[in-house]
Amino acid sequence: MSDSESTAENAGALPEPAREIAAGYAVSGAALDLGALLWDGVCLPDVQIRIPLAMLNRHGLVAGATGTGKTKTLQLIAEQLSANGVPVFLADIKGDVSGIAAPGTPGDRVAERAGQVGQEWQAEGFPCEFYALGGIGPGIPLRATVTSFGPVLLSKVLELNQTQEQSLGLIFHYADSKGLELVDLKDLRAVVAFLVSDTGKAELKGIGGLSTATAGVILRSITAFEQQGAGDFFGEPEFDTAELLRQASDGRGLVSVLELAAVQDKPQLFSTFLMWLLADLFHDLPEVGDLDRPKLVFFFDEAHLLFDGASKAFLESITRTVRLIRSKGIGIFFVTQTPRDVPAEVLAQLGNRVQHALRAFTPDDAKALRSTVKTFPNSPYDLEELLTRLGIGEAVITVLSENGAPTPVAATRLRAPRSLMGPCPAAELDAAVKGSPLYGSYAQAVDRESAYEKLSAGQEAERRAAEAETAAKAAEAADRAAVEEAVRGERGRGRGPGGGGGKAAEEDASLVEQVVRSGMFRSLARSVGTQLGREISRSLFGTARRRR
Repeated sequence: MSDSESTAENAGALPEPAREIAAGYAVSGAALDLGALLWDGVCLPDVQIRIPLAMLNRHGLVAGATGTGKTKTLQLIAEQLSANGVPVFLADIKGDVSGIAAPGTPGDRVAERAGQVGQEWQAEGFPCEFYALGGIGPGIPLRATVTSFGPVLLSKVLELNQTQEQSLGLIFHYADSKGLELVDLKDLRAVVAFLVSDTGKAELKGIGGLSTATAGVILRSITAFEQQGAGDFFGEPEFDTAELLRQASDGRGLVSVLELAAVQDKPQLFSTFLMWLLADLFHDLPEVGDLDRPKLVFFFDEAHLLFDGASKAFLESITRTVRLIRSKGIGIFFVTQTPRDVPAEVLAQLGNRVQHALRAFTPDDAKALRSTVKTFPNSPYDLEELLTRLGIGEAVITVLSENGAPTPVAATRLRAPRSLMGPCPAAELDAAVKGSPLYGSYAQAVDRESAYEKLSAGQEAERRAAEAETAAKAAEAADRAAVEEAVRGERGRGRGPGGGGGKAAEEDASLVEQVVRSGMFRSLARSVGTQLGREISRSLFGTARRRR
């Protein structure tokens, strides 16, 4: 007997509203088991609340007050996705999701919950990779180059206006055309500084200019961005986002856990990573339409940190991405305290909802509660009352059915995760990171020659060439002075007693003057300085002259 037939049969003895709810969660294909229906204060283990696997790319929201079990719900869904071969990405703000890699601990509370919801509980750990932004915190470092961000995305992060964004695009264009690789922020800073120098201004004459004021704004924005910790994130080796789409050797989906506890006070850094990661995946992945299971599901825990203080451009980017990335086979779940933490434009795209208990201790709480109730379909429950008396690990659920329609609102007692409900021990986490096959590829930062080094070398070469030219001119002046001194000496000898050499001395002086002023003499003096400058340049750029 299929799960949908079992659910329908067991619903026969229920009151009419409960039967309608049970029928709404009858699934014929692959699905995730969330828990058992709560009706009239009673848990009904024979009526399972499920979400079709094919609907997980329709995005979702897990919300609820602190301590109501949101993170455990995230863990429960992520485990089942992995078990069904779907890779998962978890943004772990508080550092308490890493336990998904280790088997859970049996106990009376787990056994009691499993019995209540009809779950056959068995401890199990899931295959994980642990990452950290730029190596800040435990995990394989995630880095990206400035070039891969591009001027449009970076200008949004730096909160530049339209004119400044266009100027940043000009800077990127110049760097690309001259082979100046923008790997990290010091590369970008070096190119901006060069283009407002006398030499740089001449370089931009044919394609437009960069004002000193605009360059100053961009440089100050870069400095402020670095103070948020972004300097460690930009660099090489750049992370290949295709690594997130892998499966383990046993066919289970790989769970990628981004450890953000060390940077939870730097929301702009996390926001930057999110924008780049989603943009990179969206750019690389082909359109696939509707699949029987998603290619990847994202979970962003503590999503209010993501949106707090976010720029309008950032919110627009997230909204657009949420709308379009579904067709690439990617699902996104936001985990936060209330639906009000998520902008309305984003919330409208979240078809799967798991709402844990809310508190109404203050007028603001009561207002948030009423706003939350209005976001749910009509139901036989008094949601305003129900949401305040749900226990830990209980939630109000509505998801998208197999035909894409919202399911009835269902009060649900959720299943217990199979993995460790807490942080993974530090020693085990460190061993998992260093034992990863990706560790050797990404652990060590690489600072190869890029725009900063090339421009620094060019400026040094120009300085030395200028010094060589100055030395050549000084040598020419000294030679001229020596010749003139010799002429004066000859003239002195020609004017001696009985001497009639005045005319001869004048002829000698005229001859020396002609020699000093001749093109051949000047060319010889100039070549001395030029040759010296050339030797300096060759030594700097590694093109030393060949010896025969």
